Amino acid sequence: MTGIDFVLRLGIAFLLGAAIGLERQWRQRLAGLRTNTLVACGAASFVMLGVMIPGANATQIPAYVVSGVGFLGGGVILREGASVRGLNTAATLWCAAAVGALAGSGFLLQAFIVTVVVLIANILLRPLGYRINQQPLKGTELEFCYRCSVVCRSQDEAHVRALLLQSLSTSAMRLRSLQSQDLETSAQVEVQADLVTQDRKDALMEQVVSRLSLESGVSAVRWRIIEQEYG
Repeated sequence: MTGIDFVLRLGIAFLLGAAIGLERQWRQRLAGLRTNTLVACGAASFVMLGVMIPGANATQIPAYVVSGVGFLGGGVILREGASVRGLNTAATLWCAAAVGALAGSGFLLQAFIVTVVVLIANILLRPLGYRINQQPLKGTELEFCYRCSVVCRSQDEAHVRALLLQSLSTSAMRLRSLQSQDLETSAQVEVQADLVTQDRKDALMEQVVSRLSLESGVSAVRWRIIEQEYG
């Protein structure tokens, strides 16, 4: 491989990686312009290194690149309660590495094509994904589990449990568990109810919380989604 070929392939990897990273940076994702550019350039460099070393098996280098970028992508995936963030960013890094590997192997047209496909997926498919997420979840296997926690005086525990069950009796939510535990720092009890539904019931949970907060013996009440899973 001549020096001109090396510079050309690395330059193409740089430009295409920057094009992918620019979209990520514009959306303020964890891995932005520099990260995607470096991943593409690094993948191209390793692939070209395998070509330049006499006797090296160039076909093994892309496999090592894929596994290495897999660990890098795992670092940008975050779990926040019931939600997982960073999956699309990790997949974009993986594709940026593929673009770099193609450029480093001399498949420049194919590298351009993959870059265009990645940009289309990240830009044009985003509104479609939002539209699908807004559709009702009835008939799907996706379930949400809500947890409602109420802190009250010990003498009001039975009343709060009954009031909580009464507030949820007319809803389509299924009661998974209802438990109480004493708080060590005070003479209070925390009542927790876990409820399962196929639809988002945020408005209903807000009504329940607002109703319980009016009770004189209740000092704190809150709700959150603790699970989002396929049944």
